[in-house]
Amino acid sequence: MHSKSSRYIAYAGYWLRDHRKVILGIQWFIVLFYAALIIIPCFYPVPDNDARILNNLTVFAQFCFWGIWWPFVLLSMIFLGRFWCGVMCPEGALTEWASNNGLGRPIPKWMRWGGWPFTAFALTTIYGQLVSVYQYPWAVLLVLGGSTVAAIIVGFLYAKNKRAWCNYLCPVNGVFALLAKLAPVYYKVDKVAWDENRQYEKANLIKVAQVNCAPLQPLRSMQGSSGCHMCGRCSGHHNAIDLSFRSPMDEVVRLGASEATFWQMALILYGLLGIAIGAFHWTMSPLFIQYKLTLAEFFINHEIWWILDNNAPWFVLTHYPENNDVFSWLDGLCILTYILATAAVMGTALLACLTAATAIAGHVSRQRIYHLAQAFIPIAGAGVFLGLSATTLSLIKHEGISTWWANDVRLLLLVVSSCTVAWLGFRILQLWTSGWRLMVSFCAVLAALAVVNSAWGLMFWWW
Repeated sequence: MHSKSSRYIAYAGYWLRDHRKVILGIQWFIVLFYAALIIIPCFYPVPDNDARILNNLTVFAQFCFWGIWWPFVLLSMIFLGRFWCGVMCPEGALTEWASNNGLGRPIPKWMRWGGWPFTAFALTTIYGQLVSVYQYPWAVLLVLGGSTVAAIIVGFLYAKNKRAWCNYLCPVNGVFALLAKLAPVYYKVDKVAWDENRQYEKANLIKVAQVNCAPLQPLRSMQGSSGCHMCGRCSGHHNAIDLSFRSPMDEVVRLGASEATFWQMALILYGLLGIAIGAFHWTMSPLFIQYKLTLAEFFINHEIWWILDNNAPWFVLTHYPENNDVFSWLDGLCILTYILATAAVMGTALLACLTAATAIAGHVSRQRIYHLAQAFIPIAGAGVFLGLSATTLSLIKHEGISTWWANDVRLLLLVVSSCTVAWLGFRILQLWTSGWRLMVSFCAVLAALAVVNSAWGLMFWWW
């Protein structure tokens, strides 16, 4: 007997399935709004210090993209899974539209490489910092618009009626897939009911409409929600798939034992807890300033003058002299190496802690380390949200709105996400050991948590 809440959530899935035209209308409205926000500001002058959200289109676009859009899209993954991807994402809608009208070629082997989610995230994040994507409309057009054009091209070339771009090459696909593991809703598949329904279909007793799973998920064997776009098209298929509630811990603790991968671990430890932290840190880090001064002194002493020039074009390094915002080649080198060094230090320190935890728990294996790394998804997601929301706070502070509450909210978010990490880590370690080994190995997990929280402590409180 299904509970009333279970029936209601299942009905939500059926509604999504039965109202595709409404969803398509929503998608195309967002596509037009998205296009307007990335294209129109490019025809306006760079905003001055007097520009505000409500009187300057460029500042309004900045607030929409970096103040609201991206932080809260990330947050939605934790509560609704990849609902954004399946119902609202403009790139997803455009790549599927192009695929519906495209060549439908087989997906090439190079595109299936498991390292693309990490690589695309790393390159986009670092490049965005070099061209100041949070501040300038041409940089937004280049980064976000370029990604959208690539999505359309890939959709046109490969996989008829599918979203090959979303499943393999989207720069935030890996991040979304990780955060969706924590969602309390997913499409539950009943394999027994599926097989029974298939037998009736083969005996010509019933006729079942085919389902097009655009993100290329294996519907019968689908267990988690990291790859599912929550579009509802498969809801009720073979009387075996229903939108359902689940424990937010289930996918990380249970499925992570077999489904966690090296590249997921790399994205968590070296990407979200490394590259992203470095990208958020460098603008306020005294270490960065000292590093830049040291390098400048070195190059001057060796009479290497070209690196001090600021003649790079805007699409290579930030170059807006009318706004007194120009990066030299030295700036670019410092930003790049600082972010990479932060990623190396943070990622390796965290990896060492997790390796120690698995060793103390009784057995070191790569799969166990990959699995334990997934316990850090909550604080990885919280960190990116905090970093992006710093732009939100900066913009609303410029509007004269008080942000006295910001540090309290930041602390609360870090405490909640840290407690969640601790609980997930403890549950995973319980699968492997007990007694004193469990407690000592858990201390190694807490040490890793301390490393992450110290990075955010530096940014928000100590620098």
